Amino acid sequence: MSNQPNPRPGQPEGGPLRQMAIWPLLILVMALVVLYANSVNQAGTPLVDYSTLVERVEAGQVTEATILDRSIEAKWRDPARPERTEPAKFQVNRPTGELDRDLPTLLDANNVTFRFKTTSQFASTLYLLGLFTVMILIVTMVMRRANPAERAMAFGKARARQYVERDIKTSFEDIAGIDEARAELVEIVEYLRTPEKFRRLGGRIPKGVLLVGAPGTGKTLLAKAVAGEAKVPFFSLSGSDFVELYVGVGASRVRDLFRQAQQHSPCIVFIDELDALGKARGQAVIGGGHDEREQTLNQLLVEMDGFDSASSVILMAATNRPEILDPALLRPGRFDRQVMIQAPDLAGREAILRVHIRNVKHDPQLELRRLAARTPGFVGADLANVVNEGALLAARRDHQHVLFEDFDEAIDRVAIGLERRSQVITEDEKRIFAVHEAGHAVVATFAEHADPVHKVSIIPRGLTGGVTWFAPANDRHVWTEAQLRDQMACLLGGRVAEQEVLGTASSGASNDIQRVTHLAQSMIVELGMSADLGPINYDHGSARRDPFGFPLTLQRAVSESTAQQIDAEVRRLVEEAEQRARKMLVAHRAELDALTARLLEVETVDRDELRHVLGLPPIDEAAELAVG
Repeated sequence: MSNQPNPRPGQPEGGPLRQMAIWPLLILVMALVVLYANSVNQAGTPLVDYSTLVERVEAGQVTEATILDRSIEAKWRDPARPERTEPAKFQVNRPTGELDRDLPTLLDANNVTFRFKTTSQFASTLYLLGLFTVMILIVTMVMRRANPAERAMAFGKARARQYVERDIKTSFEDIAGIDEARAELVEIVEYLRTPEKFRRLGGRIPKGVLLVGAPGTGKTLLAKAVAGEAKVPFFSLSGSDFVELYVGVGASRVRDLFRQAQQHSPCIVFIDELDALGKARGQAVIGGGHDEREQTLNQLLVEMDGFDSASSVILMAATNRPEILDPALLRPGRFDRQVMIQAPDLAGREAILRVHIRNVKHDPQLELRRLAARTPGFVGADLANVVNEGALLAARRDHQHVLFEDFDEAIDRVAIGLERRSQVITEDEKRIFAVHEAGHAVVATFAEHADPVHKVSIIPRGLTGGVTWFAPANDRHVWTEAQLRDQMACLLGGRVAEQEVLGTASSGASNDIQRVTHLAQSMIVELGMSADLGPINYDHGSARRDPFGFPLTLQRAVSESTAQQIDAEVRRLVEEAEQRARKMLVAHRAELDALTARLLEVETVDRDELRHVLGLPPIDEAAELAVG
């Protein structure tokens, strides 16, 4: 390992040099202050003729004189201003020749106290030398700034933030919910700790490790944990740090990064948001010329090829868009290993909550598994935000501990948004919200394959006028056709309830209609759940997906007749779901009216109260969590 001092985390490159460059400016300022002070002193002392000095001395008005190398400073009492207690000062240019030799005799004859004061030649020389040095430094700095080659060399330095071993506090104990990904990286840690163990048998550690996962799943945290466990330096930078407007700068920064890594071997180099740098090549540049980003990527590929595997330098990168990366990056010999980081399941979310709640003063009886069951689809960053929001809510409510109710409210805030209790809602609108949400809840409760309802509220939150929360006992990775049909019926339950109770539908079901239409399209086009069209995938590229993982936009390249069949099948599925929802609401009209009345009264109904209103027995929560 190099003996060069390591910069502190976040310290800009060249920080000490930039601080040294400040000293010439400070010296210049001090010199100007001294010159200014001297000019002020001189300007404040009036200059008179030598004859005036002689007249005042002979008149007995001069009390004291100081004879300098080139001037005479004297104090005298002005007869025109007898009220002044202190003598006034004036200055005279020192004469030469006979007059200068007679000056002491003149002063002594008139009882004037005088003295000679000679300026040190060494001090004057030193003063002039200092001013000259300041001027030389200023000229040098200006010339360096004007030198394009010098600026290019500084501009091409890598902007990596380096963390030394003592600065990395993250370890595998701080990682939870992604055990499979963590296990994949244990081998990397073992290699950095004991490389001889693998080299002895001829093994070669992967040159690059690519962490792939959705935002917030913990990719950066996992890379820091690897560096913390291995006790090696950690270089961190983003893919966008390489690319600049000027051609060649990015490639220069790549070379400098790998040079620094070799000097600090063993170490870890982490490139976050690799897709900003490693996007697939081949797209022409408008107007011709060179593409700076492609040159930077080419240099990265070359450096990774020339990377000596025996140097104990591991290149790690993270991205949430692996589909747009250049294939050359992913071939063996570069990013040999790809580690997929999925959203955590129920047990993983519980483990993540346990990590984040360690420093929070919470209720000792808090059931983290029950809390984790309320957060399907949440990733590590979301759960950390939930814990923080829960602590803030408890503090505002003056609680001694953070209770489940605080975390429950925090989940709603993170998932949907803040409550908008100040929004003015008419009684008619409030009734529409209550009927709509009650319709969702009743259909979901009595549908066989629907997720259980956790809470119903008609308080405006975020962009919604009301909301029905679902809390599945288990995470679902595969959806059956029956489950999808029940899901569609639940989505249409609010609109159907409005039609049955109020006699008309409102605009509040627009999002439900959009989601049920996309879900039906996915069942027909992507999942092959149509007897007439068969198990054929008619989807040729989906960009956006809904929370269930199904596409929101479909790009189809099919014949006109097939497109008409698809539309007819989608319509049939939606109409069947609507009829199922209507059948359930008609059969349970009394429960629908009771829940509507309760929502209008209290605005929010939790699961236990919901089942009581609907005439159902309470759920054994302990048994449910044990099964989950």
